[in-house]
Amino acid sequence: MNLPKLLDGRLKIRHLVLLDALTRQGSVIGAAAELHITQPVATRGLQDVEEILGVSLYDRGPRGITPTIFGQAITEHARAVLAQLNQAGRHIVELADAERGTVVVGTHLAGSSVLLPVAIARLKNERPSLTVIVREGTPAALLAELEGGRVDVIVGRLTSPTTEFLSRTPLYSETVRIFSNSQHPLAKVTTVNLRELISYPWILPGSETILRRELEEFFARHDLELPQNRIEATSFLTIRKLLMVGNFVAALPSLIAADARNLQPLAVPLDNIGHSIGITTASTRALSPSAVALIDSLKLTAKFLEH
Repeated sequence: MNLPKLLDGRLKIRHLVLLDALTRQGSVIGAAAELHITQPVATRGLQDVEEILGVSLYDRGPRGITPTIFGQAITEHARAVLAQLNQAGRHIVELADAERGTVVVGTHLAGSSVLLPVAIARLKNERPSLTVIVREGTPAALLAELEGGRVDVIVGRLTSPTTEFLSRTPLYSETVRIFSNSQHPLAKVTTVNLRELISYPWILPGSETILRRELEEFFARHDLELPQNRIEATSFLTIRKLLMVGNFVAALPSLIAADARNLQPLAVPLDNIGHSIGITTASTRALSPSAVALIDSLKLTAKFLEH
């Protein structure tokens, strides 16, 4: 296979943007809608890139498209290029006004209710002109945003080690416990029977999360099926409200629930289910001064949470 000529002017920035959207959306229709172009234009753009590279980038199926090994590889490189361009524009802005700037931080359930708000408040006290944009999402969606340069840093649970493309820095360890409201029938029980607990309505994390898989394994070890009466949710605002208005129970990171009034842990050991909270950044690009400032604030805040 001859080395494709990617610098001869045929490959455009719009092609890279299209590849990123196609891989995230999993369909030509979805990518076209996101980019505000017609489906034929998106299809032609994909055909152009495949012609330039000389390989098939996606497998077409009845439910959409799935990247081939070539498609996944070129998407990673496309996101890296787009991230560098986004970073370049913001770098110019920050050089023009050192006190201003923008940092985009992604977060999911762990770390979102205590660590991040406190760190942002500390940062804004020192740099009031700096803009902080917080984006919530699933871990997979946030990683795609990070790779594409739309997010500078992710705060939350660390589930994988540092790689060639992603740098992960642990900040503190956190346990997971089962919580209810303080008026729950099991709130005053010194030893909760798991089979009795199963009979109550549960709030479980989404099936795409690591915590959900850990809970499934926990129930399996105790020869129990997943609770039939359940809701799946990852938004802490939704979870907290449900816990307050009914006899729901939920497995939550300890710090999140500890900061919420009228919630309390039940006397149920979770076999040491816990996790490391930290920050994830892209290894392939330099951080902006604003991102560095936020990370410094996160590290300082984490030291206080450990004690």
